[in-house]
This record gives sequence, structure tokens and C-alpha cells, in this order.
Amino acid sequence: MTDDNTPNRCRIILISPPGIAAEAFATKFAAAIAGGDVASVILPPYEMDEASYQAFAERVVPMAQAAGIAAVIVDDTRIAGRVKADGIHIEGGKAALAEAVENFQSRIAVGAGGVKSRDDALELGEERPDYVFFGRFGYDNQPEAHQRNLSLGGWWAEMVEIPGVVMAGSSLDSVATVAATGTDFVALSAAVFSEGVDPSEAVQRANAILDETAPRFEPAG
Repeated sequence: MTDDNTPNRCRIILISPPGIAAEAFATKFAAAIAGGDVASVILPPYEMDEASYQAFAERVVPMAQAAGIAAVIVDDTRIAGRVKADGIHIEGGKAALAEAVENFQSRIAVGAGGVKSRDDALELGEERPDYVFFGRFGYDNQPEAHQRNLSLGGWWAEMVEIPGVVMAGSSLDSVATVAATGTDFVALSAAVFSEGVDPSEAVQRANAILDETAPRFEPAG
């Protein structure tokens, strides 16, 4: 989403949660993206085998793309190609990232994760990915964002031009804390997709929090 209605501040990236079937997630995802602006969705494989992961992606990727939302596959470049994903997220370190950048970045976005330290982030940044992700999929089980992710995300936003993504906590109250780091994107999973949460209301509220609290970015150029 790059039209004039794109917010000029931290935006939402949704992360599919662990342990959910494709159809159940599709229902929640449809509700979530009806709630307001979402930049992209990342689909980790968690414990799925290759066939199950591809079936999951085949269900969700077209929904995202029809709504103008970039769909990102994690680590499996073959599945990314088969489902015509918009991006590939690499958790496997610098060599795997370098290979993905060389082979795929001319056609789709290539993001980097698995960061545990500033040195990790800088090493991955040398490969010029499209973003660097601070956090671990499926570990947003505390209300607040992990302090290490906040610290790394804030440092990255201040020092490096490559966009950053910071994983929020399980409470929407953590959205403002993440945005305050100056990061480009806040990643939400449990805060939107947990049992008892209305995904549409959650995304609507998250965007309202960002509208109220997130720093505005300087125009490009």
C-alpha cells in the first residue's frame, strides 16, 4: 500500500500465530484487515510440514494481496515462488540472507530476522535486506514488548536507514511503546489473534493508537 492514504508513521505487520488451522486463520485474518491499515502479513511455518505450510499459504496469500497487503513467507523460497508471495523472510543467518538477496530481491522483498544483538543486526544489514525484524515469532506471550527488542529497534531506527520491524506484546497497550522507538513497523500477533479478541476491533484500535502516539516520518527525499 503506497497510495496517498498510507499513514506517514509506524504501520502494522500481522504475524500468523502458532497452532491455528488455515481456515480458522483465514476467518480471523479477514476480520483483522477489515479493521484498518495493515502493511503486510508474515506467515511463519512453526511446526507445519511442507505440504501443510504451502496449503496454509495458498489460503492466505491471495486474501492479503486482494486487499493490497504484502504476503511474506518464512525461509522457504520454493513455497514463496509457488504461492507467488510478495516477500521472503530469512531467519537462517547471514549466508542464507545473502543468497536470498542475490536470487530473489530483484523480484520480491527479502527481510531478515533472527537478531539477538546489535552485531547480528549490523551483519544482516550488510546484505541490504528490505527490513530487519526484532523479535521471535510465537513469543509475544507477555503484555509488553520484550525490552531487548525495544532497545534494538530504537537503536536501529536511529542509526540505520533499512526499515525495522519490532514485535509488540500480547496487549495492544504495547503498540505505543513500540512506536515510540521510531521503528517503521509494529508486528502484532497475539494482540490481534488470541482467543476472545475481536481481530477487527484490535486492528482498528492499534491504528488509532498509532495515529495518536506514533512519531511522523520525514518525507522521502
